[in-house]
Amino acid sequence: MARLRLVLFVAVVVSAALTPPSAIAQLRTDYYASTCPNLETIVRGSVRQSMAQSQIAAPAALRLFFHDCAVRGCDASIMIVNSNGDYEWRNTANQSLKPDGFQAILSAKAAVDSNQQCQYKVSCADIMALAAREAVYLSGGPYYQVQLGRFDGRVSTRDSVRLPSVNFTLDQLNSFFSGLGFSQAEMIALLGAHTLGAADCPFFQYRIRSDPSMDQGLASQLRGTCGSNPSGGFAFLDPTPVSFDNAFYGNLQGGRGLLGTDQVLYSDQRSRGAVDNYASNQGAFFVDFVAAITKLGRIGTKKAATGEIRRDCRFPNQRAAV
Repeated sequence: MARLRLVLFVAVVVSAALTPPSAIAQLRTDYYASTCPNLETIVRGSVRQSMAQSQIAAPAALRLFFHDCAVRGCDASIMIVNSNGDYEWRNTANQSLKPDGFQAILSAKAAVDSNQQCQYKVSCADIMALAAREAVYLSGGPYYQVQLGRFDGRVSTRDSVRLPSVNFTLDQLNSFFSGLGFSQAEMIALLGAHTLGAADCPFFQYRIRSDPSMDQGLASQLRGTCGSNPSGGFAFLDPTPVSFDNAFYGNLQGGRGLLGTDQVLYSDQRSRGAVDNYASNQGAFFVDFVAAITKLGRIGTKKAATGEIRRDCRFPNQRAAV
């Protein structure tokens, strides 16, 4: 099986603000009904093809959406590449993002723009939101309606990225997520995205010998996984790494969560009840995850006056036209 590596989510910033009501109001599920009526079918076909080509395409695309929305809002700024090297992906905290996720978005954009009716009418930000939904749905998770109407940002800088550490406490996690307008309950549902994919050894190796909350059988196994090749080793986030389900929460109950920020959701009594609920009720998790990721998709959305529809997701239009 191809390596399923974590594209680390928990991408939040202290300075992030909630989207003003005027910006939220522009989003609607039928935004492209007249300009690109086959949009969702096109994106689904493209993401399905990306997933067939790479088993990490789904988790990579899903994490990419989270990393984008939590930094400058959902404006596809994470996709921008600047010639001077000053862009979000260059921040060391974003180096966990995998090329498979970027390629899935670029392929979906190319597929959309190959349709004459849709060409250059759909933002990269909206394609990212749809690709995230497809990553969930095509992996066995819930189908949900995606609100559309985002415009793409023109700015991406390395220093704009602020990510919490993988060993954050529950209080620290709550502090970051509250900056995005999420309650503790919403955060726990959103972190269920870690049901897909895997984590590279550097993200959890510190726990193998020193964290009593980790199952000791797992710790022993991971010492073998990471001991000889810590920079290249990896482990699955839960027992069903290509399926979007509630196994992630059951994993936490057994002390088998890889990331400290995941396991603390069960270790801390204040959040354990929510983990227990989702572990026993996949339907409840799906409902709450859909609400949380829909809320995430509203953060920092741009209108035409402050954004654009990029022709090439990697460059603002002025650069793309050169």
